[in-house]
Amino acid sequence: MARAKAPRRKPPQAVSRRLLGFCGLSFAAALYVGIDYLRYLSPTWHDRLQPVLWAALALAAAARAPFYRHWDVELRAVLPFLGSIVFMLSAFLIEMISVRFVSVLMGLQWHGSAAPLPDTGQWLLLALNEKLPGSVVDLLRAHVITLHHYLMLFMMLGFSVLFDCIKAPGLGIATRYMFTMAVGRLLRVATFVGTILPSARPWCAAGRYQIPGHPHPWAQKYYVPYASDSHAIRAVIDTDMAYADVQAYPDEYSPDWGRMSFLVDILRPTPGEGPAWYHLLKKASGGCNDLMYSGHMLVAVLTAMAWTEAYGGWISVAIWFLVLHSAQREVRERHHYTVDCVVAIYVGILLWRMTWFIWSARDASRARRLAKLEEVQSRLIHAAKDADVNEIRDLLKEVELAGHDKPGFSQRAILAFAAATIIFTLTCVVLALTLTSDG
Repeated sequence: MARAKAPRRKPPQAVSRRLLGFCGLSFAAALYVGIDYLRYLSPTWHDRLQPVLWAALALAAAARAPFYRHWDVELRAVLPFLGSIVFMLSAFLIEMISVRFVSVLMGLQWHGSAAPLPDTGQWLLLALNEKLPGSVVDLLRAHVITLHHYLMLFMMLGFSVLFDCIKAPGLGIATRYMFTMAVGRLLRVATFVGTILPSARPWCAAGRYQIPGHPHPWAQKYYVPYASDSHAIRAVIDTDMAYADVQAYPDEYSPDWGRMSFLVDILRPTPGEGPAWYHLLKKASGGCNDLMYSGHMLVAVLTAMAWTEAYGGWISVAIWFLVLHSAQREVRERHHYTVDCVVAIYVGILLWRMTWFIWSARDASRARRLAKLEEVQSRLIHAAKDADVNEIRDLLKEVELAGHDKPGFSQRAILAFAAATIIFTLTCVVLALTLTSDG
């Protein structure tokens, strides 16, 4: 009886590289979150360790970059990557304009008088504060992870392609992340503009915006007369027309913004907010009524989905626990209602699943080889019947070549692209951390 062949042992270098990649990335991600939380526990040690960690990660990426084997694949992914950046920035601009619109539409008096919606999620957390041990409650209240942490975790995941921790190209998963983010932002805009909810923090608008006290002319005509009178509501349903007379309100301030003057009715500027329309978008660090659904939770879920698909392991499970921690803290601190966080979680999951065609952790080369094998199957069988060894060899070579990537670029172009990519991405990391430092 023939003995079964012993399993082939992997070379020590391959084993060590796998251990370094799959354990090192998890450790680096956990270390980053832990060191950043030291800002609350020991600011002195935080100020010492955080620059060291960032420098170590940057040096590791720079040292590994010259030995990366897939720069030609990254180069082919540049155009979709740049397109996703433009799409995402456009979505952010639309979102910023829409956030301002829903915040100023009803006027400052409405913000101060509108009661927050009843939220049983908030009640549950308050009840748990009375039942759970103090240490557990303190942990739930702690700012363990925030928006810029999730962005940085994704940056670390993307850079890990240099160490073969995830499937190349790294720009591919970045393209998928930003494209999905942009789609999620646009869906979010359609949702919170469609139905304006009162903020869970009634003082939010007064603290962040300079807005008129009276409602927008659209709200004056289509909302105010039918806001509380049940007979008026029934009448407008029956007639399907806005029939009530509009009260007298102060005139709207209308500056001359040139070609952008069409934004005056949307942004509702006041005399003290600057001469240009974009000054209004830079003033508030976040909105007040852009509630359904949570943009912060969308970022968190997309980051968790990216880690789960591309990397997996215990660190992905830990990130999902951090997502749940972020969700309860959003509700606890009344930045959002419970429904905002719940919807953001399943929308983020579904959107990530729908954009698999941009980048996937599955082996595309294997699928191409199988497709080619199916294509030449009849010819291969015919050659086998004819005992044509040369034909069989040629057909198998075609199958093997079908799984290979297209011919690469020149070495000089690849090196230039590699240097530009490292510099550009590190710049994006710095900008992301800077621009999201206020939430």
